Amino acid sequence: MTSPYTIPNLLTGLRIALIPVIVGLFYLPFHWSNMACGLLFALVGITDAFDGYLARKLGQTSPLGAFLDPVADKLIVATALVLIVSKDPRWFVTLTAAVIIGREIGISALREWMAQIGAQAKLQVTGVAKFKTIVQIVGLSMMLFREDLLGLPTYWMGLALTILAAALTLWSMVTYLIAAGPELRGFRQT
Repeated sequence: MTSPYTIPNLLTGLRIALIPVIVGLFYLPFHWSNMACGLLFALVGITDAFDGYLARKLGQTSPLGAFLDPVADKLIVATALVLIVSKDPRWFVTLTAAVIIGREIGISALREWMAQIGAQAKLQVTGVAKFKTIVQIVGLSMMLFREDLLGLPTYWMGLALTILAAALTLWSMVTYLIAAGPELRGFRQT
């Protein structure tokens, strides 16, 4: 039996453990807290890329890691979106957050159902989904950072990237639904 205390699982656990720190930084009343929050979120996003890579490279893949990694991703992204909407509840920010969170819930449910019927292999992560994740992490980091950097409107650039991520999220959802199409059609007929 493999130990649950592998480097990839510890990185994933660290991502989850840093969620309250990100929330705390977001609400601190100091001029540097927004920047620290955005930078920490970016660091957390970078560790997401490394845990899967390290799991494969070190031969430390595990069912626990396969479960925890997407849970950590969804928790961190949902937390960032809720934080952002709490300070900027305009309709387009709220709609973007709802699209991203709604897609994550829907695809998670679809993956669980596909696993129950033994067809989870049809829902492999696509290139669009990987690109979406990168755009989303960069966009959300910039929105959490909030401060202009070198005269660039960081928040607005982050918002544009996050809206792009929401569009990519819908695109990747359509590809997953197409891949699951035969099973979904069979589900309707029963």
